[in-house]
Amino acid sequence: MSHLQTTSLGPNAAHDPHDPHGEHAPQHARRWWILAVICLAQLMDVLDVTIVNIALPDAQKSLDFSVGDRQWIVTAYSLAFGSLLLFSGRVSDLVGRRRMFLVGLVAFAAASALGGAAPDFGVLVTARAVQGAAGAMLAPAALSLLSTTFTEPKERAKAFAVFGGVSGSGAAIGMLLGGVLTEFLNWRFTLYVNVAIAVVAFIGAATLIQRRNETQSEIGERPKLDLPGTILVSAALFGIVYGFADVESHAWTAPSTWVSLTSGVVLLGVFAWWQRQAANPLLPLRIVLDRTRGGSILAIFLGSIGLFGAFLFLNFYLQGVLHYSPLMTGVAFLPMVVTLVIAGGICTTQLYPRFGAKLPVTAGMLIAAAAMVLLTDIGPHSTYAGTVLGPLLVFGLGIGATIAPAMSAGTADVEPRDAGIASATVNTAQQIGGSIGTALLNSLAASALGRYLVGKDAASHAVQTDAAIHSYSVAFWATGAIFAGGAVVCGLVLRRGKP
Repeated sequence: MSHLQTTSLGPNAAHDPHDPHGEHAPQHARRWWILAVICLAQLMDVLDVTIVNIALPDAQKSLDFSVGDRQWIVTAYSLAFGSLLLFSGRVSDLVGRRRMFLVGLVAFAAASALGGAAPDFGVLVTARAVQGAAGAMLAPAALSLLSTTFTEPKERAKAFAVFGGVSGSGAAIGMLLGGVLTEFLNWRFTLYVNVAIAVVAFIGAATLIQRRNETQSEIGERPKLDLPGTILVSAALFGIVYGFADVESHAWTAPSTWVSLTSGVVLLGVFAWWQRQAANPLLPLRIVLDRTRGGSILAIFLGSIGLFGAFLFLNFYLQGVLHYSPLMTGVAFLPMVVTLVIAGGICTTQLYPRFGAKLPVTAGMLIAAAAMVLLTDIGPHSTYAGTVLGPLLVFGLGIGATIAPAMSAGTADVEPRDAGIASATVNTAQQIGGSIGTALLNSLAASALGRYLVGKDAASHAVQTDAAIHSYSVAFWATGAIFAGGAVVCGLVLRRGKP
């Protein structure tokens, strides 16, 4: 049968008893348009982190809030997003991925409109929290729709290559778009732009992703929501994300940091125990105990630690030392986006189908580690073309080779009824990894900065610049070590051979 043939989408089409919402249509006639809609929503979700970061200084001046309060614009989003991901993933399995996707788009658009029109700091923080909750609805629904729409191996590989490219490059695109909007309009348009994106995605999803009939025979035995598990994991993830966010404004030794992190880890342990006892677990352990899926989720977790850390300190260097504007900083990251997309496409469509995730993921992490080592050569008189561009291109190759195949493998061979929660697990690994990377590497850089200034003239601009560059180099060394360690661990965990 040609892979271009399509399965009937009418009421008499065959239904998988484990796919009560009938969204498991491997050969949907309009599947490539559906991919475009899914990627548009994913891009909105991913770029929203960096696009708002660029706008923060202008928003602070406009709404007159303190530097200490500024972090809550970012933290409110991260807390809601990170703590609700697994819950939203399972709910999308229960109520339908299409429905969850559409509701998430409406909520994200409404929250973005509220944030753009915010008259004060409190309204802006509230809007960001609602955005985070909406993002938690969108992310797993988008990935599970992708996973259940594309099941033919070659087409699935192409679809995940595109999706992985969007996910990996979204942060850089957010910086560029944020720079354009703040420079030529104002900070409020960094939120308003989401309304336009969400409207287009909603129209596309409502038109292209078909609603299926849900008779009782098609639903079969619908699992109940694991309420204790939901409460445990939401509280655990809230504590972990809050704890790492708290490190940025306080310190590792602050009581609030340790209480949050310790509580989060303990609750996560209790959650894991409960999942073994629960009749209808929120996160069936079969999803994460499979070596391929578990190793891929681990790769995404470790890769996100390094990715977020590298972006953070390269951004600091470009703006703080080379004095790039936010717009020029976004442009500077574009070459990395190109190599990321190319590497992701080649590795997902050519290497992964032949060799599995092990080869591209471990090679990608080693390449990313090499890029970080190259970046330690930065100095006060370095140039973008001479010192930054080469490592940035190499880094794009490494991240592209890692993220896209890992996303595909992390959701592979999952029963349609578990597609939402499996996708949410992948997104959770990415979110928690990013939170840890930002806090851990910030802390290491701050310590390196302090040690460098001991016995030196801290008031000297030249000394301050050298100290900052030294701290960035330490962060790049640490990021390289994380990638290298990740390559070793994932090489041991992931299976060799075809998926």
